[in-house]
Amino acid sequence: MIRWTKPVKFVFLLPAVFWVLAFTVFPLGYSLYISLHDVDRKVVVTGREKVPVLNEAGEPVLKKSGEPRTKTVVHRELQTNFTWNGFASFIRAFGDEEVGSAVKVTAIFVFTAVTAEIVLGFLLAFLFHRYIFGRPVLRTIMILPIFATPIAVGYLFFTVFYEIGGPLEFMGIPWLSQPDWALVSVIIVDIWQWTPFCFLVFLAALQSIPDDLVECARLDSGSAWDLWRIVVIPMMQPVIIIVLLLRLAEAVKLFDIIATLTKGGPGIATQSYSYLAFTRGFKLNDFGYASAMAYLLLIVVMIVVTLFFRRLRQTYA
Repeated sequence: MIRWTKPVKFVFLLPAVFWVLAFTVFPLGYSLYISLHDVDRKVVVTGREKVPVLNEAGEPVLKKSGEPRTKTVVHRELQTNFTWNGFASFIRAFGDEEVGSAVKVTAIFVFTAVTAEIVLGFLLAFLFHRYIFGRPVLRTIMILPIFATPIAVGYLFFTVFYEIGGPLEFMGIPWLSQPDWALVSVIIVDIWQWTPFCFLVFLAALQSIPDDLVECARLDSGSAWDLWRIVVIPMMQPVIIIVLLLRLAEAVKLFDIIATLTKGGPGIATQSYSYLAFTRGFKLNDFGYASAMAYLLLIVVMIVVTLFFRRLRQTYA
């Protein structure tokens, strides 16, 4: 029998500790630092140098006079300056009309997509919980969208919704060129990809309910509605809440589909909160403001998750 001493345990824990510090704690701390500063990034010329012109063989190219040809190489350096501004970026976000528009788009998307995914996932789980011909094959096909990367899904549906020559051209719907339809297109793509996840979890929860309990409830009530209201729904409530939390936390970070399918357009009709933060940071180089926006989103998600878990603990305490 091998006995692990304390130093050996720490050696095995070091990779995990390093991973958490390097890829979780440090980025969170550094982004908080950036959000409290104005970040000015500019390229500065640090010097010029004349160097000989070389040919393909690496030999100097000579002039007619026999002197080597030269060229001027400019040395540049990217300099980043941080200027303390406190919570000015956070306050600025509350008065930004574009942020308000992005919050509205994100809220519509989250409410519509998550609600549809949970309802459809529950209905599909109920259907597949009963015996149907070819159930294993159909269930495997149902969960395939989960394994597709969001970037690939976005490009896939870009070809599907393409209005000239696309497979849905016959419908005559401006999927990507009309603001309302563009948002509907994004919602459809998310529902297509994440409904199978809800279906899979709900199906597992339904199959975990004891058959004896269901039979007893069926004999006592004699009503399918009472069976679902009194037995099935209460027993599945924790699972439903967990799925709701997971989908909420993921949906509010909507970025991949927007970046590949609509680019936030037409106009800003599909510009989600996360995509706006990305645009401000990596396209407009306003990193302090983008970090502040990201932290505001983190705070909102943490509050929502905390309230849900508190409610869950109170219900099942």
